[in-house]
Amino acid sequence: MKTKNLIYYALISSIFLFSLVSIWKILVTLQGVEIKNFNFAIIITLGIAISLLNLLIGEKLNYLIKSTFFALIFTFVDGYIVQVMPIWYNIGIFAILIFFSFKINKYNQKYLASEHSSQIVIFDFLTLFGIVLFSFVILFPFYMMLITSFKTQAALLINPLDFSINFNQDFKELFKSYFVIFDTYKFGRYILISTFVSVGTVIVTLVFAIPAAYAVARLNFFGKNFLSTSILIIYMFPAIVLVIPLYTVFSQLGLRNSVGGLLIVYTATTLPVAIYMLQGYFKSIPKELEEAAIMDKLNWFGIIIKIILPLSIPAISSVALYVFMIAWNEFLFSLMFLDNPNSFTLSRAIQYLSGDAETPRQYLMAGSVVVTIPVLLIFVYFEKYLVSGLTAGSVKG
Repeated sequence: MKTKNLIYYALISSIFLFSLVSIWKILVTLQGVEIKNFNFAIIITLGIAISLLNLLIGEKLNYLIKSTFFALIFTFVDGYIVQVMPIWYNIGIFAILIFFSFKINKYNQKYLASEHSSQIVIFDFLTLFGIVLFSFVILFPFYMMLITSFKTQAALLINPLDFSINFNQDFKELFKSYFVIFDTYKFGRYILISTFVSVGTVIVTLVFAIPAAYAVARLNFFGKNFLSTSILIIYMFPAIVLVIPLYTVFSQLGLRNSVGGLLIVYTATTLPVAIYMLQGYFKSIPKELEEAAIMDKLNWFGIIIKIILPLSIPAISSVALYVFMIAWNEFLFSLMFLDNPNSFTLSRAIQYLSGDAETPRQYLMAGSVVVTIPVLLIFVYFEKYLVSGLTAGSVKG
């Protein structure tokens, strides 16, 4: 085993452990727990020791026993000897050490003896660090938003930076912000409008995009090559450039301040990318299936309905999810086209409430959570279709 590889492995793994523990300590301080010192030297030393012990022990001990042993040692030193911490803090540290032990378990003396093992170790831990940092940057604002929505106005005035939750409140008091935004600010209506606009945009976009994408992928017509290469040209122009002429035209047609007008705009802006995504997938479907269908005297409409659509469920699902998220979260066009509070979408409603200095911050945060949760749940459910739909179209032959 090369000394250079051993040093790289021990240092990189211990720094990665320190980053995980530091993020956890930051979150803990936001719960009102005082941490006197982040103990950089102690964590790095323990990280190096655990990494080296992992090499020495190797496969002599069962992985679960070894991981539990490392986690108990670190938790005892950090959560009891250095500073006595709450039990839930120590449970978090224990979970972090189990995860860390799992990641370093694959590294053994034979592995580190190879020529390029140090580069692989650095790459592995940098990738993990990037994922952890990215997740923290993305999830932390949502965490702040969620915690703030459970606060009372008095608690926010006393300490705006306290992100702990007072679970001593009863259920109605804890969720007061959510009751208020639905009872007083009529968020139920805004949810229905946003749902109607988003689902309507998905349906209309797919109705036009599927036959158009099939035509680009399979049929020969004048201007096909130009259309297939320039279909995304609309995205070369910033949305703000399109807003002003659209505002003028929609005002003259009487479509401004209407949900129908918003539906037209959203469909027009999502249709090009929907066609582009679907035509790539349709090209990957073997032509022999369509030729066999033609032999069975199916017309083009029947081919699309009976062959193309069943085979394209992953691609259609990914396009539908993409279009839904765009329509659900869109703000600029709804800001320009909607003036009547009775027609507001969720994003427009939150902006409208934020302009009122008398609207408590916890109500705005509760509204933001209501906007975020549906898209998050839908994304998690359709994630498998999204991945397969986006990658399958890139496979040729």
